[in-house]
Amino acid sequence: MPHLLVLSLDWPEPQAGSAGQHLLQTLESVAAHGWQVTFACAAEAGEHKADLAARGIAEHRIKADDLGLLAGQAVDVVLFDRYRSEEHFATELGRYCPQALRVLFTEGLQSLREARQHLLRRRLVEGLDPNDFRALFATSGPELYRQMAPGATAQRELAAIWRCDLSLLSTEMEIDLLINGFGVPDYLLHHCPPAVEPLAAQRPFSERQGFVSLGNFGSAANLDALLWIKHNLWPMLRRRLPEARLRLYGARPSPKAMALHAPEEGFEVLGWTEDTQAVMGSARVCLAPLRFGAGTTGQLLDALRCGTPSVTTPIGAEGIQGQRPWPGAVETTAEGLAKAAAALYGDEAAWQQAQDACTPLLRLRFDRQRQGAALVGRVEHSLGQLEELRLFNFTGAMLRRSREG
Repeated sequence: MPHLLVLSLDWPEPQAGSAGQHLLQTLESVAAHGWQVTFACAAEAGEHKADLAARGIAEHRIKADDLGLLAGQAVDVVLFDRYRSEEHFATELGRYCPQALRVLFTEGLQSLREARQHLLRRRLVEGLDPNDFRALFATSGPELYRQMAPGATAQRELAAIWRCDLSLLSTEMEIDLLINGFGVPDYLLHHCPPAVEPLAAQRPFSERQGFVSLGNFGSAANLDALLWIKHNLWPMLRRRLPEARLRLYGARPSPKAMALHAPEEGFEVLGWTEDTQAVMGSARVCLAPLRFGAGTTGQLLDALRCGTPSVTTPIGAEGIQGQRPWPGAVETTAEGLAKAAAALYGDEAAWQQAQDACTPLLRLRFDRQRQGAALVGRVEHSLGQLEELRLFNFTGAMLRRSREG
């Protein structure tokens, strides 16, 4: 039985954010193909930690710099949970299982996320229109490269990608940026979006009320979206729908976020929820006006799963829409978002058309069985070609040598 070892600096918390959900889906797909999966982590377990044993995944709490427990285990593949885990564990890993295939789980390039955040901040500091972000959302790949390349995060993240034998990316945009911007060969990259299955029963228009927004408040991108909704988008939307109510849920609600709670304005910041499916499935429209970010947006996948039409930006739709119509609306200005959200909320025929588009999009882009088979097939192929793979990845070999001696 092939053995996959996962090394992470944090335990997965699928109810707290999309990163934990995606990682667990990936591990479950591997386990479903007959692999043994072990999760090793250096952190204390939090209250929302996933029950790994219930998912058939063995777990180990390890010392920060000690992988000695692996000395007696045969490990075929090591998966690093994002680039900081690769930096933390890779040097010592070479002592115990140097021939294991090294896979990097990226879950949205952090360097891309930071570059887009910097571009947004610069625009706001320059005093440009705080409601119109058409130019920002149209930032080209070469422009993003110029913003990312000088930064420490990009240099560290790209070094980890080169040192690994395979990196898992959730969007085609990130793959294109790595290949055409940073010169990473395509044989080191694999498109691995989340696997999402639609609910069998989805509530109709008449049984839904209000708007909803979900997201980990510890995420800078989600907090920025919350502030933009509060100060710009929501007043425009309320002028169109004076009785409208928006409920915002998310893990790690900060005092700054909770201070925005204003039920008299129909704006309710409610913090943690145990059941994202229930709150998403009972809302009429999901609002996800992200101004920066990377990877796939978890709440929009939740919306698709629950048959909830959504209104978002090109950043939110990135990696999800492909060439299909969006189940709702994708807009680039606050005025456009408010207008689209109000129209969708009040037009049952348009709303139904959007709901009908949710399940076909999920099945085309995020089918669990297809994604799992493609991932396992790619990993097994890379394992069989490992010597050749490393021979031609001279940059990776050079970087590993400089770190591991």
